[in-house]
Amino acid sequence: MNLEEYFTRTGYKGSLEKLDLATLTGIFQHHIRAIPFENLSIHCGERITLDLTQVYTKIVQKKRGGWCMENNQLLAWVLKTLGYNTTILGAYVYNPQLNVYATHMTHLIMKVVVDGTAYIVDAGFGVSYQMWQPMELVSGKDQPQTPGIFRFTEDNGIWYYEKIRRKQYIPNQSFSNSDLLEKRDRRNIYLFSLEPRTVEDFQFQCSYLQTSPESLFTKKSICTLQTADGFRALIGLTLSETTYNYKENVDLVEFTTLKDEEVEKTLREKFGLNLESKLVPINIKGIYTI
Repeated sequence: MNLEEYFTRTGYKGSLEKLDLATLTGIFQHHIRAIPFENLSIHCGERITLDLTQVYTKIVQKKRGGWCMENNQLLAWVLKTLGYNTTILGAYVYNPQLNVYATHMTHLIMKVVVDGTAYIVDAGFGVSYQMWQPMELVSGKDQPQTPGIFRFTEDNGIWYYEKIRRKQYIPNQSFSNSDLLEKRDRRNIYLFSLEPRTVEDFQFQCSYLQTSPESLFTKKSICTLQTADGFRALIGLTLSETTYNYKENVDLVEFTTLKDEEVEKTLREKFGLNLESKLVPINIKGIYTI
């Protein structure tokens, strides 16, 4: 494991002399635009592990992506190795169908302190809820970014993370009522506390999420990647490509239904992934939004 190989993977060529917010942001943005948020191992017959050396091998050397426990663990290692004050935190993801937050801590995020100011860094959520910049840990302040307006709200030591999005234009009207589309202007994303966590705290969740028939990740094969002006997502056989602020403060969302034989080429050309095992795409309806 070495930083040079990681930065080759993400394409980051900026300065590392100052451990400031600009450097942190540059490293972060290169990560989310090079390394997909994906759970394809589950649907390729592979086991997802939280062993850091195996995560490094998978993402950096085999040029794969990963879910939050892989992406953010790897990025935390990078930031700590550089000398950033980095703490792992645990979050409880909001379920929009049930209108409740999860009862299990299934999402790994980071707190990074730069020049005395705390920021939340999360490179592992994907789709339209992926932040594009580290977010200042301050309650009640709108923090506009290219994907939309993000905001934290604190209540008795619990922090709530939400997003206000733009309206969407969907040229392919057959997808206008798709379960994959978020219909609400404002959306809760997750809640968290500032209690420090370790990777070991996520071992049960890592096993559960990739094996339980109740898990979102066993019900859907997901691969998403942020781009210079939006993001791409392949969920089952449905490919979507979103362009932020396409026209008059409206986001463009283009949908395509792939054939089985097109999946491998699409993963390679749109997401930079070459899978070692055969993917079995799946998309059980009604439980995922972009």
